[in-house]
Parts: sequence; C-alpha cells; structure tokens
Amino acid sequence: MLKRTTNVDEALYDYLLSVSLHETDVMRRLREETSHLPMGGMQIAADQGSFMALLVQLIGAKKTLEVGVFTGYSSLVVASALPEDGKVYACDVSEEWTSVGRRYWEEARVAHKIVLNLAPGVETLDRFLEEGQAGTFDFAFIDADKNNYDLYYERALKLLRVGGLIAIDNTLWHGKVIDETAQDDDTVAIRALNAKVHADERVTSSLVPIGDGVMLARKR
Repeated sequence: MLKRTTNVDEALYDYLLSVSLHETDVMRRLREETSHLPMGGMQIAADQGSFMALLVQLIGAKKTLEVGVFTGYSSLVVASALPEDGKVYACDVSEEWTSVGRRYWEEARVAHKIVLNLAPGVETLDRFLEEGQAGTFDFAFIDADKNNYDLYYERALKLLRVGGLIAIDNTLWHGKVIDETAQDDDTVAIRALNAKVHADERVTSSLVPIGDGVMLARKR
C-alpha cells in the first residue's frame, strides 16, 4: 500500500486538535473574534499556531521575524513561545487589523516582546539589512501578499542566521498550485517560490501539509 499523508475529515481533525492543540484562552478569543471578520479566512489555523510555537522552541529562537501580521494571532503564538527577552519583529501595513492584535498582546502580557513595524514589508526588511541585522534572526514567518513572496524570502534568508528557519504560509494555496488553469499572479508566484525553495542549495526544505501548506526552509 502506498504510504501518504492521511486525509483528515472533520471528525479526525477534531481529534487532532484535542490531542495536539496548546492554546490559551486569550489565543482562542483572538482567533474567534478574527473568524467573524470579513477577511477572517486569512488567519492561520489553531493547530498551525501550536506547530509554529513548537518550531521556535525547538530551534531555541529568541529573535524572530514576521511578514504579515493581520490580527496578530501568529505574533501572539510565537511571542508566547519565546523566552522573556525574546522579540518578534512584526511587519504589516494595516493599523486597523493590527490594532485588534494589540489588545490581545497586552492582555496576554507579551506586548513587550512584539515590535510592530507599519510599513511595506520589503521596505522594513531592507531597513533591517541596512542597519546591519543580517544573520541575526532565528526564525521568520512569511504570510503576506503572495506576489512579493520571493522578495520576502530572499531578504529573510539574508536576515537569518545559519541554522535559522523560514516558514512560508499558504504554499498549497487551497490546491490551486496544481490547477494548470489557475494562472493568476498569486498562484503563479507561489508555484514559482515552491519550485525555487525546493531547488535552493542554500537551504534544506520541506513542504508540510498543515493549514494551507507551510514551506519550511532551514538556512545552511
């Protein structure tokens, strides 16, 4: 029998959550509030949050990067997993959406770990590089405008230390990556980045089928 990832239906997914989810009440309430917003589907899944928290702890991360904050669930999850002196350098362009996250960051007492940069992501990452921060980040999460994914990836790779980890969200793109009729800019950009990371000798990579697909790339 061919071995492959198990198909997860609703009942099995509920079981998965029951034995793997590590979510505080504050996290749950932020996730639930976001789910009712018109763009609530942009939020990462709860099990993906727990997975990311485990990743940052496994690599001993203290300084992390996030490109694309939305309402701040991923920022909250990562910040909560970091040591007390850890930092999340979060990049977004929306005061409206990030203001939702700020309330929960404060309530969870992790706001001091999150440095929010409200500016285009490429602009912020270029500033970090100009400030001499190349090679100083342990972990980067990319979940923003898909047509700029390659630009974020290249800059994040420079900012990461050797052994650091990049996690790129939406890399299965609801299955559109294998739909040859889907030639919109976002789908084309994600396909191209998946192929690039897979062939990139600067990293060791794996595309993990959690949430909408997370491409993991460890800097060599």
